[in-house]
Amino acid sequence: MRRTLLRTGFAALIAAGILVVPQATDAATRGGKMIYARYADSLFLDPVLNDANTDIWVLTNLYDTLLAPTKDGLGVQPGLATKWDSSADAKALTLTLRPGVKFADGSPLTAGDVKWSLDRARDPKAGAWSGSLASIDGIEASGDTVRIALKHPDPTIIPALATFNAAILSQKLFEAAPGETPEDKARAFAEKPVGSGPFILTAWQRGVSMTLRRNPHYWKPAEDGKPLPYLDELEFQIIPDDATRLLKLKAGEIDGTEFVPYARVKELQADPSLRMELWPSTRVTFLTMFAGATYKDGKPNPMANPKVRQALNYAVNKDAVIGITTLGLGKPMRSFMSATTPLFAGQDLYKHDPAKARALLAEAGFARGFETSILALSGNADEANNLAIVQQMWGQVGVKLRIDLVDNATRTARYRAEDFAMRTSLWTNDISDPSQVTSYAAYYPNIHSLHSQWRDERVDELFVKSQQETDPAARAAQYKEIQERFCAAPPVVFLYETPYPVAFRKQAQGFVQIPLGNNLFEAAFVDK
Repeated sequence: MRRTLLRTGFAALIAAGILVVPQATDAATRGGKMIYARYADSLFLDPVLNDANTDIWVLTNLYDTLLAPTKDGLGVQPGLATKWDSSADAKALTLTLRPGVKFADGSPLTAGDVKWSLDRARDPKAGAWSGSLASIDGIEASGDTVRIALKHPDPTIIPALATFNAAILSQKLFEAAPGETPEDKARAFAEKPVGSGPFILTAWQRGVSMTLRRNPHYWKPAEDGKPLPYLDELEFQIIPDDATRLLKLKAGEIDGTEFVPYARVKELQADPSLRMELWPSTRVTFLTMFAGATYKDGKPNPMANPKVRQALNYAVNKDAVIGITTLGLGKPMRSFMSATTPLFAGQDLYKHDPAKARALLAEAGFARGFETSILALSGNADEANNLAIVQQMWGQVGVKLRIDLVDNATRTARYRAEDFAMRTSLWTNDISDPSQVTSYAAYYPNIHSLHSQWRDERVDELFVKSQQETDPAARAAQYKEIQERFCAAPPVVFLYETPYPVAFRKQAQGFVQIPLGNNLFEAAFVDK
């Protein structure tokens, strides 16, 4: 039923002209180069030890997983495994590997590489997403078969095997990388990663550009039976300023760009030389509040008080933000996850009420308000619009907001160090299940709930239970309570959810962005 409603909803938006996605082309041009502009550079191209979209959306073009998400983001399809079978007691999974797959250096991909990669990814010390594979008890690899034994039935294990952190690497190449520790080897390997995906990284000038060449050993054929990808070369140019990216697109200096400001969508739709694409998404935009008792410098934190966090939510008119920033393309957030996430249980959250906000601030001991700051991306038009509105609305209840403009690397580093008062944030699911976003946003043991230090022990308990719950109704009830408890005193200011906005020159075609966010260039091409 959820899938039917989701597809029906997207169809209605497309019919209304709100969502526009490209149509399939009759023939693709092989060869050539596509230049795609990104708002920020990648940081670390290891599929296990990262949690940033700037990395993840490149990783999916370098590495493969055993299973792959379908283009609607709702299911899985064959990847490096051609088939998979669950045991009768749901405590074992047997996968048959695709024959003849090679890594981009020409070496064979083996069942041993699969076992080693998954063992590394499920190590509790290995990154924020190791929990997605925590149910694995052991892995046996033999010939073209991989058998995964589970500690208990796990309703998330199949989509987890289609998620970026479960990518398959070459054990031999990884262990040959310089370094004394696994972390050292990961850093070295990630500078020159070799996977089995459609492209291989050949040049990387940090903060400027990244060049990918076609993998001559890629296993997936195109519709004509010939090998993918179509492109010989894919260049990512790093252009943090929104306006500059669009100027270069209009001038024909680049072929496409991500994160088009919503205020520019109609303008680009009217340009006959461009194709403005709005892809169905799981994207939510919000502000993260640090909820710990004190900041890094030892000063007391007003937002440690849940009444303050509630007040800041009541003080924001989400409809006004949506109208100004997205020109109506967004809709209010109703949970910490998008409405298209399985087991979403939305509420009408924090209707604009400045009087209630002032009352809550007074109850918390801040009748005169307080001053705080937020880390935001320099050059990002949507964030600038959001914060200009929020700054004004908070000012009306006595909260003075200082906006600190930084680059993405700085914002990410301070976020991970939990050295911030607030930061601009967005999220997209990488898995068709609520476990990932919940482990990131609400489950404290993973990354301290968005690095905010917000904790609800009941939420932690419910999340652990949900990872083993095979009764759909019981699992839905667990996630409903998790969302209710999070939203009651959240470490975020809820804003909106929106489609993914990307734009291309007319001759640049074949790009796909699925609702889980993955940027797929394997079938992209540029007409000559």
